[in-house]
Amino acid sequence: MLKLYSLLLPLLVPAVILHLLLRGLKNPDYFRRWGERFGFNDITPGSPVIWIHAVSVGEARASVPLINALFERFPDTPILVTTMTPTGSAEVVRQLGDRVLHCYVPYDLSSSVSRFLNQIQPCLAIIMETELWPNIYHGCKERNIPVVVANARMSESSMRGYLRFEKLTRATLSQVSLIATQSRADARRLRRMGASNDKIFITGSIKFEIKLPASLREAAESLRRDFGSMRPIWIAASTHDDEEKKILVAFRELKRSYPDLLLLIVPRHPERFVTVAKISRRDGFNTYLRSELRGPVDDDVEVIVADSMGELLKLYAASDVAFVGGSLVPVGGHNVLEACAVGLPVIFGPHMFNFDEISLLTLSRLAGKQVDSETELAAAVATYLNDANLRFETGEKGKKLVQQNRGALERTSELIFSLAETTCTGSRGQVKPIRK
Repeated sequence: MLKLYSLLLPLLVPAVILHLLLRGLKNPDYFRRWGERFGFNDITPGSPVIWIHAVSVGEARASVPLINALFERFPDTPILVTTMTPTGSAEVVRQLGDRVLHCYVPYDLSSSVSRFLNQIQPCLAIIMETELWPNIYHGCKERNIPVVVANARMSESSMRGYLRFEKLTRATLSQVSLIATQSRADARRLRRMGASNDKIFITGSIKFEIKLPASLREAAESLRRDFGSMRPIWIAASTHDDEEKKILVAFRELKRSYPDLLLLIVPRHPERFVTVAKISRRDGFNTYLRSELRGPVDDDVEVIVADSMGELLKLYAASDVAFVGGSLVPVGGHNVLEACAVGLPVIFGPHMFNFDEISLLTLSRLAGKQVDSETELAAAVATYLNDANLRFETGEKGKKLVQQNRGALERTSELIFSLAETTCTGSRGQVKPIRK
């Protein structure tokens, strides 16, 4: 099955290149560093590295606490972080700078994977949140490179997709050394897909390991003064195509009761910043990109589209109520825990299949609400804006939720350390290149 997969995959290269070109029209970063996507890069670590793959922004953020733990335990071992998207790449640079090596992960072409592994020579591969790439996993196995899937999650829909290619999925998972899952449900689905039970460990989600900067409160208070200390502020974060239209419908309804309400929209993908601002203006709202504003915001500004990177925590902390996107449209939702960590009531839509456990936990702890439509969204936001005590109590429950579920980092780290002690501290020796 792997041979057939490897033979067919190159036929998709023209489509992949077209995809990059089309994405590049909206985000020029997609035009850059194509060589890395085919295994060509100028990284020469000089010694075997610990390789961590974090596909995009969310996975990159989740990997930072683990990377810091690895730095502390293995200070002399270089760490390489790969991503798939430019936004993920920017997040790695912003969070970790030159403390780590960084490039794009190669596409799962046999030749590209071999080129990458032979040059980088990782002593351990850590894949964040279940990216299953047959040639990468088999290439690591051939070179005796242990593969760890950390913070693993597997939704019901993703499982069904993988099971359409059950033999290939089972063969790929057989190459894994251990899997640290976020929940029992994730573990059950991975077993159904063919993962060996003795390689699965339920560790919880590293995404609970949120460390708020000491300067966050001061920075948020300053931002709040610029936005208007007396104005209610609603933030809609990680939004997707077609979702902003629903949010703006809810916003229009809320403006009837809260004429001075300020809406902050944070689109998930940077290439959509300008498009979202145009949609908002077309709907009749006085809208600005955040980069267009300097100092205090005029009272007649109704919508701000946040086109800056790395400010989400500060924007959350400057707001009163949060909606987390990817959930009013069937994307699968995004992480609500950052909003919870800063003490905001959190609202999300019906499509949270990528965060089943976390969303259910949020609801069971009364740290937020789930809605099915823009009408319900407006009502939920109004509920929190109407009642300062409820808003505070809900936010405190969110903070407690995050605090009480920490510990996944320690459990995951110990599993990884036990492998890395053997493979990355000299006893293993150099990786033997395999030519294909």
